[in-house]
Amino acid sequence: MAAEGAAERDQMVLLKQGAEAKIYSGTFMGRPAIIKERFSKAYRHPDLDKSLTVQRTKAEVRSIMRCRMIGICTPAVYFVDMERHRIYMEHVAASITVREYIADLERSCSANHVSALRPLAEKIGATVGLMHSHNVIHGDLTTSNMLLSRLPKDGPDAGGDTLDGYRLVLIDFGLGYKEGLAEDKGVDLYVLERAFLSTHPNTEALFSVILEHYKLGYGKGAADVINKLEEIRMRGRKRTMVG
Repeated sequence: MAAEGAAERDQMVLLKQGAEAKIYSGTFMGRPAIIKERFSKAYRHPDLDKSLTVQRTKAEVRSIMRCRMIGICTPAVYFVDMERHRIYMEHVAASITVREYIADLERSCSANHVSALRPLAEKIGATVGLMHSHNVIHGDLTTSNMLLSRLPKDGPDAGGDTLDGYRLVLIDFGLGYKEGLAEDKGVDLYVLERAFLSTHPNTEALFSVILEHYKLGYGKGAADVINKLEEIRMRGRKRTMVG
């Protein structure tokens, strides 16, 4: 078993490491896969560390599955190894992050990039609204945690609910959980707004489009979340002024 585990790890290529987990590329049952492996924290008591890691792994998988059940694109979960705290997921082929997509568009058509990005902003808003309407909180909504996956021109979804041949895919639910409170949803939106505006300057108008379509995706109750977002913005401004 040890030799088998070592051989498997040799086939895994480290892509990046965050504060909570390492991300590898590899395979699962012959299919290309992304493997997310949470690692232990030496400063935590071993029992507490194991309990928290198990809870967060389960919460992440549940968030992914809830999104898929309501029609939001996320990577398919192939397998969960609770002993090694690994999630084996679909490797979303032919994809780039929304962050990369926006940066590329800014470079190629700087004069009109905001209007060119409107369909993407509409899709992001509607998708996040739908997610929140089912009480799923992402926890780290940034343009780096959204992918645009190119669809085959003759594929089954070609010409469907896509963005110029791309599909929006939400990833990295490592901080995700289920919660119905408007406060938590407002914080999710605030994180997205801060990440969006700090990473992509001069796109303030796009976030208004995101909120407009968030309401459409969410439906009844969206106004409560938008009001909470404004309260959170005010708290953020006060902290900035106080220093």
